[in-house]
Order: sequence, then C-alpha cells, then structure tokens
Amino acid sequence: MQLDPATGWCHDVPHCPSPNFNERPCGEISLLVIHYISLPPAQFATGQVHAFFQNQLDPTQHPYFEGIAAMRVSAHFLIERDGTLTQFVSCQDRAWHAGVSSFQGREACNDFAIGIELEGTGEQPFEDAQYLALADLTRQLQAAYPAITAERICGHSDIAPGRKFDPGPCFDWPRYRALLAGEPADHVKQRGAP
Repeated sequence: MQLDPATGWCHDVPHCPSPNFNERPCGEISLLVIHYISLPPAQFATGQVHAFFQNQLDPTQHPYFEGIAAMRVSAHFLIERDGTLTQFVSCQDRAWHAGVSSFQGREACNDFAIGIELEGTGEQPFEDAQYLALADLTRQLQAAYPAITAERICGHSDIAPGRKFDPGPCFDWPRYRALLAGEPADHVKQRGAP
C-alpha cells in the first residue's frame, strides 16, 4: 500500500468511492480521527458499511438500517477485522465523518481531518491485524501530511464528547502509539487496553 499525496488515493488497496464528500474549504489536512463502525451492530464482514458509505444500504435488510439508511456519511478509510483496508474518499477531499465537532477550539473538524473507521464495537477488543494496518496507514498519512503530528491524532469521542464514544474503551491507545513509534509488533500486543 502506497499513498499518493498528489491524488490522495492509496495504491494497491480497494477503492469504493463514496458520493458523500466535497472540497476542503482551505485544503488543510492536519488531524486524524479514529472511529469504529459495524453494520448491523456487532456483526462483521457483512459488506454493509460499504453499502452505507455509498448510499446503498437497504432498510429492509435489518431493523437497525431503517433509522440510518437515509443518512449521508462517509470516511476516508475502513479497516476491517482482518486488516483489509478500503478507501472511500480521497484524502484531498472532505469526507463526512466527524459531524458537529471541535478540536482545540476549532469547529467543523471534517474541514481539516482524515477519518478512519475500524470495524468493531465499543465492547470488544480490536484485532492485531487492525492495529498493524492502522499504524501502517497512519505512518503513510503523516509522511504525506506532516501537520498530522502525534498530538493531532484523536478519537471521535475527543472531538464530539458526550455525543460520540468511539473508538471506545477497548481501543488500545498505548499499543497503537507504540507501533507508530516503531516498536516491534510482538512487543506491543495487548499493551494498554483497560
């Protein structure tokens, strides 16, 4: 996988273009926001997240879908449980993932953020493959967009407190940061999750 900063698309990963994006108002990319998602809730590898981000979710397939099928949302990336990475929106464009949000007093985080969805829930640990894929992707994003410093990587809950809770208490921030720092993967398994 290689990110092309000029286009904002990664080579050698599946692209599943979402219509839910627009131009960044100032072209700035300086924040990384980590989320979780599963559709239906707590069910994995269903393909429904892809359908959701492409406005193709069938509300008759599951009762939960009735309440969200009309929503127009997206993220730049999804990392599935097995570490498979899919890109939905170019990093150069504004995906619709953060909603009402604020980072260090600045509102409308979608304007300057990249959103990564991890397939999961708030109640169970994420998989080794997801941490490895997330760390690899993050390093590529930081190389392409140096304004995304370690201090400017956060969870959805950090920019929308009380409204959002992802990536949740099972996301192992110390493990993720250790991988970013280059520690060997076998040294940082199950490092710091509560």
